[in-house]
Amino acid sequence: MRFIFKTDYAQDIRLAQHGGQVFWYGLLVLMLLAAPWLVPEYWLAQLTFVLIYSIVGLGLMLLAGFTGQFSMGHAAFLGVGAYAQGVLTNLGLPFPLAMLCAALLAAAVGVVVGLPALRVKGIYLGIATLAFGFIVEEVFARWESLTGGNAGMHVKSPAIFGWKIDSSEGFYFICLVTVVLVTFGVLNLLRSSTGRAFVAIRDSEISAQSMGIHLARYKTQAFALSAALAGLGGALYAHKLRFLSPDQFSIIQSIDLLLLVVIGGLGSVHGAFLGAMFLIAMPQLISMTKDYLPDSIGQAPGLQAVVYGAVLIAFVLFEPLGLYGRWLKVRTWLQLFPFYRKGMFKRQKTFQKSDRLK
Repeated sequence: MRFIFKTDYAQDIRLAQHGGQVFWYGLLVLMLLAAPWLVPEYWLAQLTFVLIYSIVGLGLMLLAGFTGQFSMGHAAFLGVGAYAQGVLTNLGLPFPLAMLCAALLAAAVGVVVGLPALRVKGIYLGIATLAFGFIVEEVFARWESLTGGNAGMHVKSPAIFGWKIDSSEGFYFICLVTVVLVTFGVLNLLRSSTGRAFVAIRDSEISAQSMGIHLARYKTQAFALSAALAGLGGALYAHKLRFLSPDQFSIIQSIDLLLLVVIGGLGSVHGAFLGAMFLIAMPQLISMTKDYLPDSIGQAPGLQAVVYGAVLIAFVLFEPLGLYGRWLKVRTWLQLFPFYRKGMFKRQKTFQKSDRLK
């Protein structure tokens, strides 16, 4: 088992705690770079979707996992970024500039949503964001002159400095570079005073306010950053699908994004990637097992929703830390074997801010 003795503050905020992390993450990046030559085109497309949803998941993780703000309308920010990217690209704006504008527009919408939401919290914040999601979906459907309405809108292929990227391999590398940059940005944000303020607000708003943290400002920043990352993911999502319609950004999409962060592991950057892999892999697994089920079950229209609900209930009851929490327990068990204690991973009571006030 590896023991890390920290002697100064610089060690505490270092991205890589030891050389092993540098090796394994470097190997992962090399495998991702070689993926277009190692996997078939279909699985490369699925991997591209994993990267796109990872960006959106990182944004929602900042809001829900690190700041403690509940959102059930995050698909609206995804849709704002996607439609902004589609409209600007079709007008001839360069691809990188259109992506930046899509992220900024989504961030502006996040600020507009975040300011009124400062007066509510908990389930009431979730209801407010849910209502916002319905409003945005209706705007997409009614604003036919801009979005094409229910008929949808086609999106052109991205082009960088006159080079048109119409191959799946080229677009995959764009998504990979974007994910790496966003991940480094999120990790550095969490190491900063702003990130620590987010975590303090999540743990206890009263304690954070007593330490001089401006709740309204940091909550609004969390909404803006989360919406910006969702808009950035939406911009890539628009080019991947090449076609946008309002029903792609419904409440079902918002629930899927919420499942992503909960099942992946709230409060961890790794959880956003694990949740994205789950979100893309689960429909594939369901379709592969349908043939082995009776027709009354395998052909049922709500099978996927039932499976998602059962998986979510199982994680909430037996593994609230998500897939990343389970991996941490498995890794610790392997490191301590055979000296682990039987009750080491027994769930303990955690005191929330409501418990401290009783």
